[in-house]
Amino acid sequence: MCRLFGMTTGGPRVRATFWLLDAPQSLQAASRRMPDGTGLGWFSLGDEPVRDRAPIAAYENTDFVSEAHNVVSHTFVSHVRYASTGTVSVHNAHPFDMNDRLFAHNGVVQGLDVLESWLTDVDRALMEGQTDSELVFAYITAEIRRRGDTTAGLISAVRRITSELPVYSLNVLLAEPRRLWALRYPDPNELWVLEPELSGAGRHLASAHELGSLDLESANGRRRTPAYVVASERMDDDPDWRPLRPGELLVVDGLEATSLFPFEAPAHPLTAADLSAVEASSQT
Repeated sequence: MCRLFGMTTGGPRVRATFWLLDAPQSLQAASRRMPDGTGLGWFSLGDEPVRDRAPIAAYENTDFVSEAHNVVSHTFVSHVRYASTGTVSVHNAHPFDMNDRLFAHNGVVQGLDVLESWLTDVDRALMEGQTDSELVFAYITAEIRRRGDTTAGLISAVRRITSELPVYSLNVLLAEPRRLWALRYPDPNELWVLEPELSGAGRHLASAHELGSLDLESANGRRRTPAYVVASERMDDDPDWRPLRPGELLVVDGLEATSLFPFEAPAHPLTAADLSAVEASSQT
């Protein structure tokens, strides 16, 4: 199963080295089982999205290692891929970038010809690859533009997809500067969140060698920096990880978080028995 990772501090720029490289279940470690592509996305000093993607595993990718050590941002999205739709290529590696947003997906959506028919030529022009994930993102982007609000557009798009198309899993990370949306839908694939303690000095993030802690540095040096972390699995032994509930949409704006439950059960649910061999293996 592809692995998702998202993090936002809501403002301070930090490095995500611990989660990407050093955690017991880091993205680099997961890539030994998910070898079909690696991507890291973040926001520049001007809050423009930046991506580096490659059709190779993170543990083989020297650029990924270098960026994990050196990139500073307030918001990150990263992904390691086990391909189910589309070839192993840089254009099919996540995260995707449309209209200054970053997006990564884990799951299976079928009926892609129908989904593509919902897109205009303007929407299709934003696409580079052939994955169900990028089609989903293109439609979400279209609905955000139509609604004029990211949360409303995301909800509108997911509601239509899950009411009209066969869906096994639609786990999503969507990011804007200092904002993160995380969706677990419906329930086959888990998605976990580690929430910051906002009282006092906040969650201690200063030492990677302490169990359950994390080495984050701001651009100005080491500090205690609270952050929301979302991932496909618990990445370390911190007892405060919690699974998102099936259907939960977590919206993090700055460090203010809201959990929404705006979705019905899928109208055309897929089980593992309904998936092709390639699709099923990618969701294991």
